[in-house]
Amino acid sequence: EVHAYAKKRIKELGLNGAGKVRMNKSGCLDRCDEGPVLVVYPEGVWYTYVDTSDVDEIIEKHIQGGEIVERLRLP
Repeated sequence: EVHAYAKKRIKELGLNGAGKVRMNKSGCLDRCDEGPVLVVYPEGVWYTYVDTSDVDEIIEKHIQGGEIVERLRLP
């Protein structure tokens, strides 16, 4: 559900397409014990999230603003 939301927001904001943001769904990326995770490349920054407001924050601050969201960042 949150993945679908994130994909929709990326499209709504015009951030998708060639040379832009691409979203892929996968398994737990070998970090299953850390809950839901997402990783932003090329930086390789790993995040966890609880709900859509966390995803909005990651999109706004990291994807659009280039700022790492430390409170959601995984080591």
